[in-house]
Amino acid sequence: MAILLSCQDLSKSFGARPLFQGLSFGLSEGERTGLIGPNGAGKSTLLKILAGAETQDSGAVTPRRGLRLGYLAQQDRFTDAPAGWTVREELTKALAGLGLEDYEIDRRAAAGLASAGFADPAQPVNVLSGGWRKRLAILTQSVREPDLLLLDEPTNHLDIEGVLWLEDFIAEFKFPFLVVTHDRRFLERVTNRVIELNKRYPEGYFSSAGNYSKFLENREAFFDAQASREDSLRNVVRTEIAWLRRGARARMTKQKAHIDRAGGLIQELSELEYHNAQNRTAAIDFTAGDRQANRLIHAVNIEKSLGGRRLFGPLDLTLGPGEKLGLLGGNGSGKTTLLKMLAGQLAPDAGTLKRADGLRVAVFDQHRSALNLNHTLKHALCGHGEHVFYKGAAVHVKAWATRFLFRAEQLEMPLRLLSGGEQARVLIAGFMLEPADVLLLDEPTNDLDLQSLEVLESSMQEFPGALVLVTHDRYLLERVSRRLLALDGRGNARFFADLSQWENWMAETGTATVAATAAPQAPAAAQGPTAKETREQKAAIRKLESEMQTAENQAAKARLALEDPAIATDAEELAARQKKLDAALARVDELFNRWSGLHEKEEN
Repeated sequence: MAILLSCQDLSKSFGARPLFQGLSFGLSEGERTGLIGPNGAGKSTLLKILAGAETQDSGAVTPRRGLRLGYLAQQDRFTDAPAGWTVREELTKALAGLGLEDYEIDRRAAAGLASAGFADPAQPVNVLSGGWRKRLAILTQSVREPDLLLLDEPTNHLDIEGVLWLEDFIAEFKFPFLVVTHDRRFLERVTNRVIELNKRYPEGYFSSAGNYSKFLENREAFFDAQASREDSLRNVVRTEIAWLRRGARARMTKQKAHIDRAGGLIQELSELEYHNAQNRTAAIDFTAGDRQANRLIHAVNIEKSLGGRRLFGPLDLTLGPGEKLGLLGGNGSGKTTLLKMLAGQLAPDAGTLKRADGLRVAVFDQHRSALNLNHTLKHALCGHGEHVFYKGAAVHVKAWATRFLFRAEQLEMPLRLLSGGEQARVLIAGFMLEPADVLLLDEPTNDLDLQSLEVLESSMQEFPGALVLVTHDRYLLERVSRRLLALDGRGNARFFADLSQWENWMAETGTATVAATAAPQAPAAAQGPTAKETREQKAAIRKLESEMQTAENQAAKARLALEDPAIATDAEELAARQKKLDAALARVDELFNRWSGLHEKEEN
């Protein structure tokens, strides 16, 4: 595969702290690369350097001649969009300067908006939610069809349905990309190469061909080889040191090269020990209580409304020891509200919710409200003392801080100066100090790097109490949850055995809503559509009309290609182009039939 972009001996520091040093690797055609690494490793900075948005301290970045790069930053710029500026205008602006004809710009814009789910091309940019702004930002880069696309955390601000859309969308890319993300399931599904940026590796990074599962397998093999090499080298060094200690007479009879070799081996062992020691993660281990009751929380026909809108209910739910429940739903569907009810912070509007006597509940707040950002790290970890008491034993605050990957010099630092991931680890440290029967975790993975996520995952799996998890990290949901509860914010709820079952149900029904499971509903014929349902129906029709226009343009293009006189005598090429035309016409018919059905439904 041809190299698109390479970097040689790349280094970058902030102040006295080096982010990375001596990086040398290339990105090639056909590669769909995931870039991972701990917080502070310099992933976003590396992307900016590759994109030309920031300069390196040393080394060189060499793109292929004429390479067209696309770059998606973490933060979009759409909040400053002028009033009335539409999503179509934004997309047309992104396509300017590519030398495209007007009809080609219109075709790409219409196809892009339809594929991203924008039902109304005239929708103002400045009223979009964070998730839809992220979709538009991704679209403005991908619609340009660059030779190489750099994406920095594209799943940020997307809910689970948005990430599922992105997986399907990015699978259609005809160009290679490099993506920074902590979403392991996303990596599993869309990448064919994974690079981990980390000082634990001798070259500063580890590259593995294949998806995330293959990366884990190859990384484990690498660590095993490194450990074996360290053991073997230590034995050799022990022998060499014994020889050096035999005295001057013995040394005089040996060649100087032997002494130099011993020194080199000692240096190599020192470096190997350093790199192997970097393979350290936060040690997260939730402390469980000793409760053995079968029912920790028992809810019957509970309901909750907010602002006159029913969030969920009637809903039955029982949590016992060992229960691992994942909550699914878009923003505003009631997930956090349900967690507050289970924690005893909110009462249901109807139904009964019983909690076992003396129930101990630990709540992880996604908004970090439990932290006083003016307190120092030391105060946040252990108050005014020097020790914390964990599982009946006193642990010095320095050792406790080290357990969560903090350095001793950070202890006097105020929390406001810590990163989001470091603040999350402070909250998790607080979880560990009190025995809990139930853990309620609201987005605990926000800002955590993959090393911390892996340990958090294993600790959740081993926790013997009940656990309720809200997260956009589908890999974590799949690995930890034993069943899922999906909410749609309109009172509907549905239980699923696993994430795959939920995704299959979504695909079969073609809807993001969830069917009610508790209360019987009136027959559909006796109910008129709500205002929201009417708006959704009209939006679906507009989206299909946009898709039909794009499909008809593609069919016309396929017909012209078939009628090209240059291939009139090429039977094989004629057959291939006829096949493409048939597929395009079938797509037009399919969209027309769906449009007709929706249009007829609207008229009725």
